[in-house]
Amino acid sequence: MNALELYFRLAFAIALLLAPGWCLARALGVRSVSATLAWSLTLLFGALVVTFLLISSLTTAIALFAVAGFAALAAMLARRRGPAGRARGAPGRWWAGVAGVIVGVILWHVAGTVQGDGLFHLARVRKLLAFDDLTLHRVIEFKDGGLHPGYAFPLWHGFLAVVARLSGEDPTQVFLHASSFLAPLAVLVAYEAGWALFRRVWAAGAVAGAQAGLVCFAPGHGGAYALLAQPEPAARHLLVPAALALAFEALRAPSVPRYLSVAAAGLSLAVIHPTYAIFLWIPFVGFLAVRALWSRSDLRAGLAAFGALALPTVLFVLWLVPVVGHTASVSPNASELQRAIVHYKTYLHVRSPSSYSLAPEVLTRTGPIAIVAIVLFPLACLASRRRWAAFVLGGSLAVLAVCLVPLLFTHFADAVSLSQARRTAGFFPFAFAFAGGLGVLSRLVGPVLPSLALIAGAVLEVAYPGDFQYALKNGAPGLIVWIAGAAGVVALVVGLMRRGSPLEADAGFAAALFLLPIVAYGLARWTPVSAPPLSTLSPGLVHALRTDVAAGAIVYSDQETSYRLAAAAPVYIAVAPPGHVADTKENDPYGRARDARAFAASGDLAIPERYGAEYLVVDRLRIRRTFSLPRLYRDERFVLYRLPVRS
Repeated sequence: MNALELYFRLAFAIALLLAPGWCLARALGVRSVSATLAWSLTLLFGALVVTFLLISSLTTAIALFAVAGFAALAAMLARRRGPAGRARGAPGRWWAGVAGVIVGVILWHVAGTVQGDGLFHLARVRKLLAFDDLTLHRVIEFKDGGLHPGYAFPLWHGFLAVVARLSGEDPTQVFLHASSFLAPLAVLVAYEAGWALFRRVWAAGAVAGAQAGLVCFAPGHGGAYALLAQPEPAARHLLVPAALALAFEALRAPSVPRYLSVAAAGLSLAVIHPTYAIFLWIPFVGFLAVRALWSRSDLRAGLAAFGALALPTVLFVLWLVPVVGHTASVSPNASELQRAIVHYKTYLHVRSPSSYSLAPEVLTRTGPIAIVAIVLFPLACLASRRRWAAFVLGGSLAVLAVCLVPLLFTHFADAVSLSQARRTAGFFPFAFAFAGGLGVLSRLVGPVLPSLALIAGAVLEVAYPGDFQYALKNGAPGLIVWIAGAAGVVALVVGLMRRGSPLEADAGFAAALFLLPIVAYGLARWTPVSAPPLSTLSPGLVHALRTDVAAGAIVYSDQETSYRLAAAAPVYIAVAPPGHVADTKENDPYGRARDARAFAASGDLAIPERYGAEYLVVDRLRIRRTFSLPRLYRDERFVLYRLPVRS
């Protein structure tokens, strides 16, 4: 199949998946991409819930989803025949959509191979497609394991599985190329969030441009946009801005349909990535507090919007509590806490095992856009009457407080795990602070701002291009964050005392010129990320797994090979790299890893038998021994054995 046919197959499948949400959003009178995405995922969530309760197949979920879609279509047509006026979307959204499509097209070029966490998620998608008796426990990696607290309900995996089924493509192709269609949605929801907050076309464009520059172009290789098929980037760059866009619109024009749409976005975000739904509360609560302090407005509508956002999360987290209770990284003991602190030491300022905070360099690690956003956010006090100013200053101070104050960060990390708490820095309102700060600067310095912006973008890109490796080594000086935080506290008082009209002006051209060097540098590194050595299975082994091994069988191997086996075929494994599975009592990833090392050293078949394994895969580069077992497949590197059936 050529690339063009694959492109249109995936486009058609994703369009079909979004159609029910599009119809329902319009039936409710909420015309936006954000509402379309939120309602489509909510309807799919309902279909999957019923499917799991019935212990049925993905076909059942698709049928239920289609029924919901036809009902939404009927409701939309009935609304159009009625007297209600037609809802309007954000002006300029078509230009944002065109820009997003261009980004999506060029992302096709950087699709390489599925690696890292993508293998974990791909394994779940394969099981959703393969099994006829689906339950939540049927789609996990270990047959005798427990649910992952972050991905206990496979909503996003279900989304990708439906795309694979509707397009007729292997889920690997969906994982590699779905980003080309999700990236336009990411650009559009960022634009809608900017419009909902600023009510300025130039500012909405600056927000969308800054967001794309920050997470797509600054890292090179497509950045997080190239990984939008995975739940974490999808939640962060699709659902978070969509929820904000809907919440800001509900603030401006409160109505039941808008609040319901906010709740749909909150539910979708909570199910796909529960901690991100909680992290979103931090800047939003900061916004409401500063808005009430500065202008004594939006409090009732804001609390209603926050309630719509938070209630689905609270209900889902209550359902999740038993799963979280079995996770070692939440409310950790002394040894687990010490292990986590050592593992994430480059992200932390540790005063003692019971007092630590995020290193301020984490907030500037993504390069020039983040640095400028942090430097400029205190300027929001000069536009204190505007909603965007309250969100930028209140949201920024709230995130900085949680990240940098040891008392707050330590307890927060105990509640959500240190692994998750370090990601709170990503909820600093970078794109909004960038647009708003430039708008104030445009009023202050006038026509010289575009030239200054171009120079600043180029200089910062050379000096601090960003540190996108796993371990933080080369972030911009943390002193920048401390000074900006102190200035933000002063700005809070200034905004309270200030009574003049907002100081802001169009800064769209300046924003574009600042982003130009970042985008150019990113495009210069627009290549697929290289696959690590020994990180792929042979095509022959994959074929044997799919033809000679029954779906749902347990296959034993070393941890790295096992991790890839589950992504290549709908099978269960018995061991995986501990960093890529949930550290729950049922999973016991470190115990499984010890057993795998013992097996590699001894070849004792009692070890895989203890895990109920029916097949054995030996990577001869890792385990240099042979076994007297029936051999189903062999090549230069891999051997697939059939283990004897034990009574």
